[in-house]
Amino acid sequence: MTKQEALQLKMTATRVRMGIIESTHGAKCGHPGGSLSAADVLTYLYFKEMRIDPANPQDPARDRFVLSKGHCAPGLYAALAERGFFPVQDLPTLRHSGSYLQGHPNMNTVPGVDMSTGSLGQGVSAACGMALAARTKGTDINVYTLLGDGEIEEGECWEAFMFASHYKLDNLCIIVDVNGLQIDGPTSKVMNSEPLDQKMDAFGFNTIICNGNSINELEQAFMLFDRAHGSGKPTCFLLHTTKGLGVSYMENAVEWHGKAPNDEQYQQAMAELRASYELLEKEVQRNV
Repeated sequence: MTKQEALQLKMTATRVRMGIIESTHGAKCGHPGGSLSAADVLTYLYFKEMRIDPANPQDPARDRFVLSKGHCAPGLYAALAERGFFPVQDLPTLRHSGSYLQGHPNMNTVPGVDMSTGSLGQGVSAACGMALAARTKGTDINVYTLLGDGEIEEGECWEAFMFASHYKLDNLCIIVDVNGLQIDGPTSKVMNSEPLDQKMDAFGFNTIICNGNSINELEQAFMLFDRAHGSGKPTCFLLHTTKGLGVSYMENAVEWHGKAPNDEQYQQAMAELRASYELLEKEVQRNV
């Protein structure tokens, strides 16, 4: 990936963050913190990694993505809208009565959503089933799923991890957003799951640790996933991220796990994100 390509992806991730703020402000509720921390990996998936077609969202040959931490739907919706699955202008209708963009992803109403999710732990289980189905049918389909580090307190996640290893699902990429915070506080205090790398290794995974807010490090991680095909080992990314990244007052602030910005906070957030976007634009122009 060239420097220009990386900059373009960073600009797209910034627009995704703007979409997260637009949607949660419009809803007057929602989950901005974990959506913002995952904006970079969602951008990389939808604009670089996955084989998808917004004009044909039900293409049987497409790669699949499951948002196991379904409460971070604002991040997924913003990425899908930027990718062209539906209009960006619809994002502020999040959670409104009659809107197709509800608080958790619905595969029956939202173009590009491959699995309805919300109950933590069930998304990764569904992703395992999709990966096994693809393998059984002999199709060249990759399945990606994004979990929260608080979500993996659910026992069902570890059942799914055991399943993935047992069936040698090397077409499966489990991505854990390790931002260190959940609704009740720091994950280290609520229910410490470390050392995650040793646990995933013990469950038979090809475990990769990286900065989940770095486009360049994400590229290296996905390259390692591609090389793992044929190994018989599923892959797990442990992405170290900053919850609320991109909006100063939301960063590493547990209270922004599940509340929306008011009008004044919305204006500040959008101003900060626009300033970041303009800096990236200038950097792109300097490197032309």
